[in-house]
Amino acid sequence: MIELPSDHMRTLLAVVAEGTFDAAAAVLHVTPSAVSQRVKALEQRTGRVLLMRTKPVRLTESGRVVVRYARQLAALEREAHLELGIADASGPARLPIAVNADSLATWFLTALTRVPQDVPVCFELYREDETHTAALLREGQVMAAVTSSAEPVAGCVVRPLGLARYLPVATPRFAERHLGTAPLERSLSEAPVIVFDRRDELQDRFVRSLSPSAPGAGRMRHHVPTSEGFCDAVAAGLGWGLVPEAQADPLLRSGALVELAPGRRLDVPLYWQHWKLDVPALAVVTGVIAATAAEFLYAQEPARKSAQEPARKSAQE
Repeated sequence: MIELPSDHMRTLLAVVAEGTFDAAAAVLHVTPSAVSQRVKALEQRTGRVLLMRTKPVRLTESGRVVVRYARQLAALEREAHLELGIADASGPARLPIAVNADSLATWFLTALTRVPQDVPVCFELYREDETHTAALLREGQVMAAVTSSAEPVAGCVVRPLGLARYLPVATPRFAERHLGTAPLERSLSEAPVIVFDRRDELQDRFVRSLSPSAPGAGRMRHHVPTSEGFCDAVAAGLGWGLVPEAQADPLLRSGALVELAPGRRLDVPLYWQHWKLDVPALAVVTGVIAATAAEFLYAQEPARKSAQEPARKSAQE
C-alpha cells in the first residue's frame, strides 16, 4: 500500500487553498522550494500528476482524489485529537459547505446561527449551482452541500430537506405593459426576463410548464447573479422572474409585485449531502440544517422525488 505522509498532504491542501506555491509557503512558514518538493514527492508516490502549475493551480482528476482523502483524513485526525485531549486541537473545526444563493438569502444563515455555541466550528461557504456543488463534493473542497440532486456523490449520504417554492412575479406596470390578452406562455416568451446567470433555466422551465410547445423565456435576458439583486431587479420593473416565496411575499402584500399566474408555482426539491464521516461537528450541523429546513421549506412528497426541477443558483443546488 502506498503511504502518503500527512505533512505532504497538508502541504497539498495549502497549495489548493491559497492558489500558488508561494502563498502556501507563507501560510506554512516554509520555503516555496520545500512546498514544491513535498508536492513532487506526493506525485512520485502516487505516480500521478496532482496539480496543473497554473495561477491559480488547478487539480487534476488524480489530484481531486488525493485532496478529498486528505480533507477527510484531516477531519478525522482533528476529532481524534479532541477525544485524546491534545491541546493543539482545541481550535474550532472548519466546515466547508456549498449552498445555493437562494437558500443562503432565505433560510440557510438562520440555520447556522442555531448551531449550539458549545460546538466550535468555523463555516466556509461556497455559493454554487447544483452541478458545481456535486463537483465540489467529489473534489473534497466541501464536506457538505445543499443540492437539488437526490443521487448521492460517492462517499456521501443524502437526506431530503424539502421544497423551495418559487413564484412567477413582476411589477403591476410591467405586467400591464408586457402581458396583454395573448396566452401567458406566449407573453412570457416575448417579455424581458431576469435570469441569475447563463445556466439558470428556471424561467424557461416555468414557461414550458404552461405549454410544452412554448420556446421558453424571452431572448431579452438580464443577468443578475445575486439572489437579493435578482429580486430587486424584478421589483424595479426590469423584467419578470421566479422569486423565492419568502422574498416575494412582502412585495406581493405591499402591491409592489403581482403574481403572473396565481396558483401556479415551481417547487424545487432540496437535499443535504455530506461525507460519510463520524465527525461530531458535522453531525450536529446536519441536524440543525434539517430542522431549520423543515420550518422554512415545504414538505416533500415521496411521489415528487422522481420529477425534480433543477434548482437555480445552487448547491441547489
